[in-house]
Amino acid sequence: MSDKGTNKKVTKVGGGDISSSASGKDTKSFVASDESKTKARNLRIFAIISWIIAIGFEVAAILLLKKVPINMVWLIILIAADLIFAVAGSLLWKQANRFDPASEKEKIKFFIQNQLGVIIAMIAFLPLVILIFTNKNMNGKQKGIVGGVAVVALIIAGIMGIDFNPPSIEQYTEQTERVKELNDGVNHVYWTKSGKSYHLYSDCSYINTDRTTEIFEGTVAQARELKNITDLCDRCESRRIKEKGLNLPLPDKTTN
Repeated sequence: MSDKGTNKKVTKVGGGDISSSASGKDTKSFVASDESKTKARNLRIFAIISWIIAIGFEVAAILLLKKVPINMVWLIILIAADLIFAVAGSLLWKQANRFDPASEKEKIKFFIQNQLGVIIAMIAFLPLVILIFTNKNMNGKQKGIVGGVAVVALIIAGIMGIDFNPPSIEQYTEQTERVKELNDGVNHVYWTKSGKSYHLYSDCSYINTDRTTEIFEGTVAQARELKNITDLCDRCESRRIKEKGLNLPLPDKTTN
């Protein structure tokens, strides 16, 4: 389909609640839809399975360390497999959190839920790293090679497990209410596959470029769930404030 404000293909994302409210100031805490909760649950199940497999490869590598002579090639292969499944689990877990975020008010739960990938990375690699460098059946060169590979894998898994901008119920609520405040109480935005912001106008120049082939429309939460987009386009925000003569501060800068 095509939106009247743009000649680009506009695709409406299924699910979600794009509706108006009596007042944009009537703030209610964000609650994930049943569909989003189901997707989050399924993603977390796959993430846990992936992490279990990763730890299984770690256990296999630890058992291999006890065999003399130590097979360096297989040890490195097991470390690589451990890394692949550890990272895959972290990516799935972070995606699940975008569908069903935790509350910042529950600080311990919020930290564990959003940074569990880092914790798993430590479990999946740190014991192995320690055992490699303390292994009496390996010489210095072997420890340097295999230990170096394991340390690099630990660092990669740890970084990939970190969520540098963790989603939260409070964040979703604030962002949604801001859009509704500007949008006559309607939770409705546009975004693209490669964009970093969601937009109030489908004809915004930032998303009507030659490289744009399709524009998506849905809720603020859907933009975050599907593409991890967290920012409202400043150009759209300024345009809406000026058009409606709203008594709201203009954004400091314009980004896409």
